[in-house]
Amino acid sequence: MLRRPIGPVTPRETACEGYRRALAAHQEVAPPRRVDPGIAAAVERQNAALRELSRRAFPETDVAVDDDAPTAFDANRSERRRQAEVTRAAALRRARAEKAGRPMAAPQRLENTA
Repeated sequence: MLRRPIGPVTPRETACEGYRRALAAHQEVAPPRRVDPGIAAAVERQNAALRELSRRAFPETDVAVDDDAPTAFDANRSERRRQAEVTRAAALRRARAEKAGRPMAAPQRLENTA
């Protein structure tokens, strides 16, 4: 029966002596990472340009807006719902008038009804 380790696997601590010597030798001769200042400056300029483009593309992030404030999408949706309700109310009035046998006058402009 194989037993699984209970804790995290730590190969460097449990490795054989040869592995440890090889790892230490590699770490001694591996050159430290060098960063070219020109490349680092170019990367920073590119990141700044991308941030500026993002700010221009999405300007509303610059303005502090309450979380509860209605967005333009919500305002358009509520206007469409209001217009749909006006149309629905006019259709109900017309249906009730026809059911009662009263002739309906010429259709009213919907903006002036509700």
